Amino acid sequence: MGEYAELRGVRSWFEVEGDGEPLVLLHGGFCTAETWGAQRGELAGAYRVYLPERRAHGHTPDVPGPLTYADMADDTVAFLETVVGGPAHLVGWSDGGIVAMLVALARPDLVRKVVLMGASFRPAGECFVEPAMLDSMTAEGDDLAFFRGLYEAVSPDGPDHWPTVVDKVIEMWRTEPTLTEDDLGRISAPTLVLVGDDDLMTLEHTIALYRAVPRSRLAVVPGASHVVPLEQAGLVNRLVLEHLALDEVETMLPVRRAPANPGG
Repeated sequence: MGEYAELRGVRSWFEVEGDGEPLVLLHGGFCTAETWGAQRGELAGAYRVYLPERRAHGHTPDVPGPLTYADMADDTVAFLETVVGGPAHLVGWSDGGIVAMLVALARPDLVRKVVLMGASFRPAGECFVEPAMLDSMTAEGDDLAFFRGLYEAVSPDGPDHWPTVVDKVIEMWRTEPTLTEDDLGRISAPTLVLVGDDDLMTLEHTIALYRAVPRSRLAVVPGASHVVPLEQAGLVNRLVLEHLALDEVETMLPVRRAPANPGG
């Protein structure tokens, strides 16, 4: 069962499971806590897992005005401060990964380690394999039918509000985020960048993200799309748990991670 917390004036739903260090699962766009079903049980065997639903998603109502990643990141900071009560690991999928990056930049004191799945740091036109997909994406279309079902089942705003949320999310994807590689270079938390080999994001964009974040590792999951946590759940869970438990990356022939030459 979930419960509500007041976060920056938004009555925000969350669920909690397990014991141990806090780990916050940040869902993707149009998603709910339910879409973490293939992860929550296994991760909760080692961590205290928090599953918040952001504004206009799941049980959490929409608010007037546009949806922005900045607002959702500020909501997440408030969640960490008031519900979690301190720093946590952040595992973000798609939009949730963008939120995790913004939180790691704004409040590194609240972030232990980060996992980014299918995340981007630029607007859709600069990172989607097929940016034109947004032009054909509609509230009643087949592309969003699965997500429409999730929304209509639990949203306090009612099914008639779904088209408004679709318009807001698609506009956000067209215009945000607007991070630079220099911005990413300020992320200090150890980060796993994870992507399906047939993701919505270009592999080139994901590699640029990986290269820009200083303490990062890269995992390209074969036979997977943008819904890699569902398609390759066992592998994804293993990679996440390994990353969270890892102290330092040690390899036999480091190049990117080679120690700097003091005299160089």
